[in-house]
Amino acid sequence: MYDHFEDMAKRLSPRMRRIAHRMNGHFTFFSDDDLYQEELMHLWTAFSDGKLADKTDSYILQGCYFHLKNYLRTTLDKAKLVSLNAALDDGETELEDILTDNDGADYSKIESTLLAENDVLKRLDERERNVLELCMNGMTTREIGASLGVSHVMVVKIRARIREKCEALKKQV
Repeated sequence: MYDHFEDMAKRLSPRMRRIAHRMNGHFTFFSDDDLYQEELMHLWTAFSDGKLADKTDSYILQGCYFHLKNYLRTTLDKAKLVSLNAALDDGETELEDILTDNDGADYSKIESTLLAENDVLKRLDERERNVLELCMNGMTTREIGASLGVSHVMVVKIRARIREKCEALKKQV
């Protein structure tokens, strides 16, 4: 169907960017461009292996969607909260020292935001954490309900509780 990768990428690019934007709704550590580049790398690998020769646009885009979903899920599992004041090595080098520019920027706001996000996760019960994780994996409300064995209305209520806890914590900080 496609003779050149550039033709395929140019044709699918607008829809791939929308997929990346939609998938990035819950993540603060990726930009839409990062996810779009990940999709392009996935496409290049599949194209180079000859796996896309007879595939439709819809099939290719669905593959991109599932690749990003899996990529985000596995990357989220590896993500860790790191304090800016934690020693990175035996020489007591701190992350804040590495990130500080010559202008002496203050990173205390960044660290307090990271710690607040960690506090929110600690305050969620198991069901709320499950719903949050599934939301972050890009599942719809109905899909989350089906996977947890509850109604979509219950999922909406749980998401509202999560938002309330986040708002309450914001007011404390």
